[in-house]
Amino acid sequence: MQHKPQAQPSESDFAPWQDAVFSALKQGGITQVPYVPDAGHQHVIQRAEADPQMTAYPLTTEEEGIAALCGAWLGGDRGVLLMQSSGVGNCINMLSLVSNCRFPFLTIVTMRGESGEFNPWQVAMGRATPAAFELMGVSVRRASKPEDVGPTVEAALHDAFMG
Repeated sequence: MQHKPQAQPSESDFAPWQDAVFSALKQGGITQVPYVPDAGHQHVIQRAEADPQMTAYPLTTEEEGIAALCGAWLGGDRGVLLMQSSGVGNCINMLSLVSNCRFPFLTIVTMRGESGEFNPWQVAMGRATPAAFELMGVSVRRASKPEDVGPTVEAALHDAFMG
């Protein structure tokens, strides 16, 4: 399934941290980018859709992305799942596939439910996200400042595919 590519955005359309995410993914050999639409990932999604070496495609639910990444790996590709913290709870069962079959797994999660969150429904999963991943055996790296995003994504790529 190929999502129709959009016109190539210019470099000036992105904040430096968003460019850092895309650059790290590109340099890390990521070719598959399943995602659940999210404003926080919008620019990375647009860049991936416009890149002829990447296949970006929307999902109906987050756990589909885990299965898609496992299939991509079996087919010789590296992928990243882009999602929001509110979708992590949907992935718990499917993460057993990653653990039991020892598939590499890379996801970039935009966080909701933290200090200043306007939507109270986001708070519970936002608080539980790191622990949920860790309970399922997924290493968690966190960037708290924009300048840490690039190095954090690079380290996560190393953890997933070389570590």
